[in-house]
Amino acid sequence: MSDNTLDIRKILDTLPHRYPFILVDKVISWVPNETITAIKNVTINEEFFQGHFPNYPVMPGVLIIESLAQTAGILSFKSMNKTADDDTLYFFVGIDNCRFKKPVVPGDVLNLNVSIEKVRGGVWKYKAIATVEESICAQADLMCALRKIEN
Repeated sequence: MSDNTLDIRKILDTLPHRYPFILVDKVISWVPNETITAIKNVTINEEFFQGHFPNYPVMPGVLIIESLAQTAGILSFKSMNKTADDDTLYFFVGIDNCRFKKPVVPGDVLNLNVSIEKVRGGVWKYKAIATVEESICAQADLMCALRKIEN
């Protein structure tokens, strides 16, 4: 595996998320402080499909955006050469210009493309696009911030 890809073990070493809420399966490539491309394999075994339109299972839009936010978190952690720990969390703090264009269904490979637009005052701003087979499914401008937490 090359230095700019991450398998699920390295993703779990980077993010605090765990089953059933880890929504990134693999990082295809990343360039520190610039961009990242990752994937989420969408399967019928996902717990949310049991109740989200069981007769026509569709991945909830909010979870597509969460997948993009987790991808952004990986890029930021890797850019800072950090991982999640017991004292800090990388919070999703804002979303603008969110649009959903195409449903994501079981069997799809969700491509997660995130680029850093700006970093200021500890807040990271990103341009995020989720695609399936070159078709845009969702896009948004995201904001995240690393915060100390009280234990």
